[in-house]
Amino acid sequence: GGPGGRGGAMAIDIRAGGRLKNSRRTAAKSPNLYVRLLCRLYKFLARRTDAKFNQTVLQRLFMSRINRPPLSLSKAAKFMKGKEGKICVLVGTVTDDVRLFEVPKLRICALRFTKTARARIEKAGGECLTFDQLALLAPTGENTVLLRGPKMSREAVKHFGPAPGVPHSSTKPYVRSKGRKFEKARGRRKSRGYKA
Repeated sequence: GGPGGRGGAMAIDIRAGGRLKNSRRTAAKSPNLYVRLLCRLYKFLARRTDAKFNQTVLQRLFMSRINRPPLSLSKAAKFMKGKEGKICVLVGTVTDDVRLFEVPKLRICALRFTKTARARIEKAGGECLTFDQLALLAPTGENTVLLRGPKMSREAVKHFGPAPGVPHSSTKPYVRSKGRKFEKARGRRKSRGYKA
């Protein structure tokens, strides 16, 4: 017989953490009571309606904070151009952008808004909605635009990839300081041996 017992083929040891068929979360890890209540609400809506929107919102409510990146007001305004009358939906935070001079009239539903973002949206005649208000306004997600923040814009992501110094790598090295004395010699400039 083989290693699997009496002449049996080798099997996957499920108890040792075998094959992960589906690795996405099935419940929120957040201790936040309001997030948990929203999960209950959208679990109900996902079950009782055929709308894919509700299932997507529920999955995003379960996500970790890294997977719920914030979206700036300027990006929200850019994506909502030509979609006036629709509600912008973001499972995450809406942040202010000082580079945006004129905020258009927007109806945005999000988990939270920074203080300045909320003030600017309301000053422009827009509306800041919560997800329980959205469930009453659009239970199937009609006339909504579901957005996500830029997940790969985190500082940590810039350090991922092929090692810095390897040819054609644009990975950011972990350096104490950025200056003339720090990792700027051999391999980093033509005049000192070679430039990778």
